[in-house]
Amino acid sequence: MTLQSLRPYNTSDSPIEFISAKDGMVELYTQGPKGPSGGFDLLAASDNPRVLADAMACAGLAERVMGSSSMDFATEEGFSRNAGALDLWDEAVGIYNWEVNGVAS
Repeated sequence: MTLQSLRPYNTSDSPIEFISAKDGMVELYTQGPKGPSGGFDLLAASDNPRVLADAMACAGLAERVMGSSSMDFATEEGFSRNAGALDLWDEAVGIYNWEVNGVAS
């Protein structure tokens, strides 16, 4: 885990809608202030699934979360395997689903 495992950038009333991989971490984005065409705001980034799940619990998840191609080619972003970012995301979603929705993934 990096020393700065959670980097809060913004608080948002919008749920997480977009994810990407960068520097060995998964980044979580919410809708920008200008609405659907205004881009995304970085909410948090971490290499720790617990921290990502906590950020998800705070902001919520959109009905559909889109991912950058960096999630599929994670070795280019500091992960040891291409599946590393997706594995981290899946683990965080599992924690979130259990604690927030009461269902196992």
